[in-house]
Amino acid sequence: MESLVVPVLILLTVVAGVTLAYRAARSRKAAHASSHTQPVATPQELARAAAARLSEDEHRRLYALIAQGQAMAAIKLYYEVTGDGLRASRDAVGALAAHPQPYRSPEPAQAPEEDDDEPQRFPYRYRAIASKGDVTREVSSNMLNDEIYGRIRTLARSGDTEAAATALTRHSDISLKQAREFIALLDD
Repeated sequence: MESLVVPVLILLTVVAGVTLAYRAARSRKAAHASSHTQPVATPQELARAAAARLSEDEHRRLYALIAQGQAMAAIKLYYEVTGDGLRASRDAVGALAAHPQPYRSPEPAQAPEEDDDEPQRFPYRYRAIASKGDVTREVSSNMLNDEIYGRIRTLARSGDTEAAATALTRHSDISLKQAREFIALLDD
C-alpha cells in the first residue's frame, strides 16, 4: 500500500497543475476577447447603418444583386464601396437581405426654416374655390398647396382676414383687393 502513495500524490499534483493552467488560459482568453469586442448591434440596427452608408445608385445595385441571389457579388460591392473588411461586409449584406431598408437621402445639415416671404413654386397648379350664394371666386396658383391654403383658411376663420388676404397675395398672382374678396367668401 505504501508503494501506491507516491504515484497517487504525483498524479494528483499533475491533475491540479493541468487544471490551474487550463483555468488561467481560459481567463486570459476571456479577458482578451472582452477587451476587443464592441457592443453587438441588432441585425435591424446593422441594416439601417449599412444602408445609410450607400448612395442611391449603390443601394439600388446592391439590392438588385441580393434579389438575383448573387450574395458574393453583393458582398464584393459593399466591400468596395465602404472599404469595410470582408467579415463586416458579409454581416452588413446579410442584415440588409434579412431586413430590407428603403433608400433615404442624407438629411441636409441645417434645413432653413420655411419662410412665407419666399413662396415655393410647385410643379402643379393648385385651385382654391370659395363661394357664397351666387358669388364664386377661384384662385389658381403654383405657389399654393393644401398646407398653405389650410393656413390661409384658418386665419380667415379666426377673424384675421387681413393676414389671410396678405398670405393669399404672397402665394398667388392676385391683387390684395381680389384676395380680400376671396377671403370674405371664406369667412363664415
